[in-house]
Amino acid sequence: MATLQSIIANYGYFAVFFGCFFEGETVLVLAGFAAHAGYLSLPAVMATAAAAGFCGDEVFFALGRRYGQDLFRRFPALRRGETRIRKLVERFGAYAAFGVRFLVGLRIAGPIVMGAGRMPAWKYSPANALGAVTWAGVFSTAGYLFGQAFTNTLSHARHYEEIAFAGSASAGGGTLSGRRRRAQRND
Repeated sequence: MATLQSIIANYGYFAVFFGCFFEGETVLVLAGFAAHAGYLSLPAVMATAAAAGFCGDEVFFALGRRYGQDLFRRFPALRRGETRIRKLVERFGAYAAFGVRFLVGLRIAGPIVMGAGRMPAWKYSPANALGAVTWAGVFSTAGYLFGQAFTNTLSHARHYEEIAFAGSASAGGGTLSGRRRRAQRND
């Protein structure tokens, strides 16, 4: 029977790649947590996530270039972010490709809109690569640091647990002693 640890060790990087190809923040934070626990390597998580994030956005950019208007008609949710993304592109140019992955709900729509808007790939791809590397570093590190904070909290909780146990035992012992004394006086 496979243990959770063996499943994470055997399939963790695949899960990171698959999750980060699409949206991926939750998967990436959990992978960072798993790296803190020693099940995965943090540098490998970062590299896998950056590669997947880059590849995913390149695919969505190409889909936008080829099928943009058809995708907007078929998936109205993509159109909801279109105005916002176009304004970002007007204001920041290709740098919008860097930042859009950090905006909730626009990770997939962003590259599609930029592809449909005919942003040149030679401008899009470098910004996408830099964004993917930064994004992977930020979210995996956040998961790793969360794991560290969680572990520290548990170690402090253990100390307080021992104090609480000692206090409860003392209170319980005092209560029993008091009851015995009252029982002896009543006899």
